[in-house]
Amino acid sequence: MAHHKILMNKTVKEESGFHIPKEVLAILEILRSKDFEAYTVGGCVRDLLLGRAPADWDVTTNARPEELTALFPESFYENKFLTVTVKTNSPDPTLSEIEITTYRAEGRYTDQRHPDLVAYAKTLEEDLSRRDFTINAIALGLKNQEFQLIDPFGGQKDLEERLIRTVGDPKERFGEDALRMLRAVRIGTELGFEIEGKTQAATREHGAWIKMIAKERLRDELVKIFASARSAQGIQLLYDLGLLKFVMPELEEGIGVGQNKHHIYTVWEHNLRALQWADKEKYPVPVKIAALLHDVAKPRCKEGDGPDSTFYQHDVVGARMAAGILERLHFPREIITKVVRLIRWHLFKYDPDEGITDSAIRRLVRRVGVENIDDLVLVRICDRMGSGVPKAVPYRLRHFQFRVEKILREEEAPTPKMLAVNGNNIMQILGISPGPKIGYLLNALLEEVIDDPLKNSQDYLNSRIVELDRLSIEELKKLAESAESKVELVEGEREAELKGKYYVK
Repeated sequence: MAHHKILMNKTVKEESGFHIPKEVLAILEILRSKDFEAYTVGGCVRDLLLGRAPADWDVTTNARPEELTALFPESFYENKFLTVTVKTNSPDPTLSEIEITTYRAEGRYTDQRHPDLVAYAKTLEEDLSRRDFTINAIALGLKNQEFQLIDPFGGQKDLEERLIRTVGDPKERFGEDALRMLRAVRIGTELGFEIEGKTQAATREHGAWIKMIAKERLRDELVKIFASARSAQGIQLLYDLGLLKFVMPELEEGIGVGQNKHHIYTVWEHNLRALQWADKEKYPVPVKIAALLHDVAKPRCKEGDGPDSTFYQHDVVGARMAAGILERLHFPREIITKVVRLIRWHLFKYDPDEGITDSAIRRLVRRVGVENIDDLVLVRICDRMGSGVPKAVPYRLRHFQFRVEKILREEEAPTPKMLAVNGNNIMQILGISPGPKIGYLLNALLEEVIDDPLKNSQDYLNSRIVELDRLSIEELKKLAESAESKVELVEGEREAELKGKYYVK
């Protein structure tokens, strides 16, 4: 059998309305030219029909793996699931490798995770019958240079009706891979679809099966839920279907737990509304996770009841609980560290009228991390907007951001410390002892560097030290005063810019 490389110069067939990348078209046409059946299948077809850009592309065929590796020399076959990965050399990372899977049928599952046996299927329909949801069991192929859709399970109708429905009996599909229950929630959340009634009922009945799923797989689906624009609805749906207690049971402790006079919602409702605000503002995933979990410890820390109840140290306890939740789900260490810090310090106190010192702000910045300060404010905003008393972002939060940025900028402000030379260099070059002249010289050099940063080199400044030494003390003092004025001007301009940025006085 002749080898074939992926042809990168094929045109995309636009006339059908299906915008198929040339790399995928090349694979389909090579297989068809050798009398094999070949179809794109799964999520990419679903997304094409919805007018969305597919995140990846999968191809299915009746060609066997050994026939595929012979056809496509730049490929590898390293699994037990009849999937060959073809390298296309595409500059687009989503197209640089495309998986081609031989039609397959799967035997019984005994662990709700892996098939006991993977065997070749004889037909495309048999292959599609083992897939999870009808909207993912649609195939798109080429026949006589025309596109054709193969949809034996009514996936297009469910797309039109915005439904997530299993292919066949939901209990069987979930028994094959229990993660499909969580995937139904994730896809429904991403697309804004509803889960069909029988599929919901089977999820409620067999939700405990997901306890057998590897935590990394659960985490990956959760991350996709948080990354969606409707993650709060996704978390609510996990609860409604009885899955949340197997993923983040700590959150359910807040159901029905009232708060105090500063909140009109229960802890559960407040956490969800905080996440809902993060959805609305399109905050990053770690901020969304922190927003959902920021008050997770309140039920365990509650003292008293009614409007005067307290939740002493719920920030500290909540940080520990969040760490436990995320570690249990095998989140990456950097995500855990960030979320824990955001929760631990989300109650930071700041009022511009209380005279909080720069050193206190610097301590908070060190504890949270400079890279996390902006996200800390976002979590605080989510907390505020989810309280049931929504207002604009409070002036004190904007003033806090102004103070933080001002302090951080001051650390980078022009001072003699930024110079490529210091007082010891001056004393050594001029052979003089410590005295006011050294300070005047450094400030005079600073004036030049403020005007032209390229002059901040040791060679240039050493030569200027010798030249400036010829000036009188009075002349040096005037140069030094000029430098101080320039620094004040630069800082004044910076502060005015920052105040305008945060709308503070």
